[in-house]
Amino acid sequence: MVLLYSLPIVASYIIEPTSFWIIASCYVLSGIGMIGIGMGVMHDANHGSYSSNKKHNKFFGGLIWIIGASPLSWKIQHNTLHHTFTNVEGYDEDIDVPLVLRFSPHGKKLWIHKFQAFYFWLLYGLTTLIWVTVKDFFSIARYRKMGYIKSGKEVTKEATKLVIWKLIYFTYMLVVPIYLRPDFAMEIVGAFLIMHFISGLILSLVFQAAHVMTDIAFPLPDENQEVDNNWLVHQLQTTTNFAPKNKVLSWFIGGLNFQVEHHLFPNISHVHYPKLSKVIRETVEEFGFEYQLRSSFTQAILDHVKMLHRLGRMEAIELPSLATPNIKLSVQ
Repeated sequence: MVLLYSLPIVASYIIEPTSFWIIASCYVLSGIGMIGIGMGVMHDANHGSYSSNKKHNKFFGGLIWIIGASPLSWKIQHNTLHHTFTNVEGYDEDIDVPLVLRFSPHGKKLWIHKFQAFYFWLLYGLTTLIWVTVKDFFSIARYRKMGYIKSGKEVTKEATKLVIWKLIYFTYMLVVPIYLRPDFAMEIVGAFLIMHFISGLILSLVFQAAHVMTDIAFPLPDENQEVDNNWLVHQLQTTTNFAPKNKVLSWFIGGLNFQVEHHLFPNISHVHYPKLSKVIRETVEEFGFEYQLRSSFTQAILDHVKMLHRLGRMEAIELPSLATPNIKLSVQ
C-alpha cells in the first residue's frame, strides 16, 4: 500500500506527460494507496492491533503523517469518541457534520436535509481534502477545550508538527510536480482534487455505511449524561457489517466490512475478523440479540442512502441539555 501510494507520484515526476489523463491516473492510483494505508495499515496500528510490539504500532500508525493528517487528532476522534460513544449525538463526531448533513434523528433538522440523499456524494468527496487542509487544526483546538489534550504546550507541539508535515505533504504532492511540469500546473491541481474526491468518497461510504443505517440505534443520554446499557450491547445496536464474503473488498479496506467485530474487539487485528465473526454471530444470536448484516457493499450503500432520505424528512427527537464536552458519557 505504501508503494501504491508513493510510486505513482514518483512516476509523475519522471514521466513526460502528454495529457491530463496520464497525470490523473498517477494521482488516482496514489489515492487508492492512500485509502489502503488509512484503512488497512494505519487504522489497525493506531488501535494497537497491527502488532504486539508498541514501537511497530507507533511507526505504522505514524504513516498517517505522510498522507497529510495527524495521528493524535485521529485517535481522539476515532478511538476515544467514536468507539466509546458510537452514534450518540453530541459525543460521536462521526455523526456530527454541522448544518450540511444530518446523521442522527436527534440532530437539528434543516430544510436542506430533504435533499441530502442526493448531494451527500459531493460532500463525502471533500472529506479527505478538508482533513489535509484545515480539519486537524480545528480539531486540536477543540480537543484542548474538551480536555483530551492536557496543556497549551502540547497544543503548540502538535500544531508545529501539523504545519511541518502538511508542508511536506503539499510539497511532494503539488509543489514539486508543478515545479517540474509548470505547463501542466492546472492538470496537476485537477488530478490532485480528483484523487481526494475518490478517496474521500470511498472512505466516507465505508465508515458511514456501518453506522448510519436503517434499523441502527441512536441512543439518547439521560439528564445525567448516561446511556443505561451494556457497552457490548450498545456496539451491537449501533453497528452493522456488510459484504462478509467479499475477500477482495475486505483485504482492500482492512477488514472494515466486519465493523461489528472491530467495535467489539478493536484491539484484535482485522486479519482475524472473518473467523472471529462466526463465533460472535453465534454468541450474539444465542443471547437473543440481533447481528446486523448487509450481504453486499452495494446493499449497504443503498440502505445508507435510504437512511439519509429518512433523516432528511423526520422531525428531530429532542435532546436533553447536553453536558459540557469534557464530562464523559458513561455507557454502563
